[in-house]
Amino acid sequence: MIPAFLVLILPLLLFDRFWGPDVWSGLAPEWPGGPYAFAAVVGALGPLALAAWVAPLTRMAWKKSKPRTLARAAASLPGLVACYLVTGAILATWRPKRRSNRDGDCYREGGACWVHEQYPYLWVAGLAAMVATGALLLTLLFQYVIKDPPAGPEESAEPAGAPGPAAT
Repeated sequence: MIPAFLVLILPLLLFDRFWGPDVWSGLAPEWPGGPYAFAAVVGALGPLALAAWVAPLTRMAWKKSKPRTLARAAASLPGLVACYLVTGAILATWRPKRRSNRDGDCYREGGACWVHEQYPYLWVAGLAAMVATGALLLTLLFQYVIKDPPAGPEESAEPAGAPGPAAT
């Protein structure tokens, strides 16, 4: 149990330590629209990455077809990688709650404290984009998947030319 947890959490720790500061000090300022637009893109990619990871997994049926189930599990892996990248970019901006826990790494260029000092409302752009994208995905889900379920046997039991209850 513990080794599996470490395997899952280790990429996030490595991202935060080695790649996160480079993203926020190098890539984000050069992004078209600046760091706030970059935060909005990262926030919008969050729900999309989660949907790309979960959508193939919802169609799995291990008892019907094992090869197809394994293919769907493999198809979900790019979404899992995208979730890790988005989560890592978000976690790279989280600073320690207590000021006594903030060391030199926090204030170096690209560190979490540096990001909050340079761009104080970065979280607003990311959160707004995440909420808007999540709401759009939920709207599409309810509109196209849940609202229009496939026809059941009771709907197809009548012959095509038979009058329905509204015609009488």
